Amino acid sequence: MNDLINGIFKIFGGVFLMLNCFRLYKDKRVQGVSISVTVFFSVWGFWNIYYYPSLDQWASFFGGVLLVAVNSIWVSMAIYYGTRKNEKNV
Repeated sequence: MNDLINGIFKIFGGVFLMLNCFRLYKDKRVQGVSISVTVFFSVWGFWNIYYYPSLDQWASFFGGVLLVAVNSIWVSMAIYYGTRKNEKNV
């Protein structure tokens, strides 16, 4: 039961993180957020998707996969938009 609850939290976390991806896509700039925080949680997420199967916690594993995927997408987008010149100011 604990695995199921944890997995559900992770799935909802992944869905909510998608909102950050949509917002970043719309704004096309990173502002007021430290990329390193999301990088840290992405690395921790990769550890979790290695660790959960050893505990037979499959709901947490699948939720963790979604969370890591969305975190990784956001980090990639943040790096991309963070390294581009702001086209409005060019």
